[in-house]
Amino acid sequence: MFSYKLNTVQQFTIILLVVALVSIGCFLLIDLISYKIVALILLVTVSLIAMLFDIAPVLFAAFISAITWDFFFIPPKFTLSIQSPEDILLFTMYFVIALIHAVLTYKIRQYDKLEQKREEKENTLSLYNTILNSLSHELRTPIATIIGATDNLQSGSKNLSENNKIELISEISNASLRLNRQVENLLNMSRLESGTYQLKMDWCDVCELVYNVVKKFKDLSKGHKIQIEISPLLPLCKIDSGLIEQVLYNLIQNAITYIPLEATIKIKASYKANQLTFVIEDDGPGFPENEISNVFDKFYRLKNTKAGGTGLGLSIVKGFIEAHKGNIILENKKESGAKFTINIPCEISNLKAIENE
Repeated sequence: MFSYKLNTVQQFTIILLVVALVSIGCFLLIDLISYKIVALILLVTVSLIAMLFDIAPVLFAAFISAITWDFFFIPPKFTLSIQSPEDILLFTMYFVIALIHAVLTYKIRQYDKLEQKREEKENTLSLYNTILNSLSHELRTPIATIIGATDNLQSGSKNLSENNKIELISEISNASLRLNRQVENLLNMSRLESGTYQLKMDWCDVCELVYNVVKKFKDLSKGHKIQIEISPLLPLCKIDSGLIEQVLYNLIQNAITYIPLEATIKIKASYKANQLTFVIEDDGPGFPENEISNVFDKFYRLKNTKAGGTGLGLSIVKGFIEAHKGNIILENKKESGAKFTINIPCEISNLKAIENE
């Protein structure tokens, strides 16, 4: 709140200035408004003050506004004496109403703050449960696979054929990669939210970067086709290659997880007008239109999808792209499939080479 940023002396000083300015404005307009209207204006001022400051300064505002109204506006002016019984009653009522109004407004503000804290606590608990539900499967499954495979290798090695051993080792490897990926996602999200991640900008061969990412899916693509369409003349770009590699990996992994076998994933990269653009698209079923706006939210998983994933992959993608001051757009293709477009402002090693293409 505003009051948290100011100490008590600062709050009292601001209140004095506000009441003084409002009173001066009313005094200059006294020929147009009566002193009774001035009382209403000062009451509104006290109410606004109560919405911003602590209780002691608010009570002070109620007191000082009553004295100001009496001294400058209630006849006889420039004196604290009140001669008319009606004015005495008005002054007394003003003072009481100003105090009650100030206290009630402050109490309402306190109640709103408590309600906000309660909602934040509920949201935290909900997020905690979501994290547990997501991780309970994604971490437990690969761990169980690793334990089961190692137990088989240790206890039944004499009865296992070479092919069996190779399969078990492959299971351990895949499960380890899956476990490592989830841990990396959690660490990356932690770094993004803490704001401690510093970009390591350096010159990068985008074509080489893309091919290196695709190589990681050699044994994981499950029959999916991955096509790369990048001009060999694309110059070096100054980016954080580690983050962009993770971005591409997450997007390809997401496609492989949800599109049908034998579906095709296309990766394109280009540079134009000081902007590096990646396009990752597939010919799968695409995303439900009513869920596209939510897919980059933390721990969000599409409804009616198979189990698997923590819902962090696309959220991290967006965070890494925004760390580069870029943006990512998701849309469904007209024919079929999803299309991610990433735009990153960056420097290149030879701008003329791009302009002459």
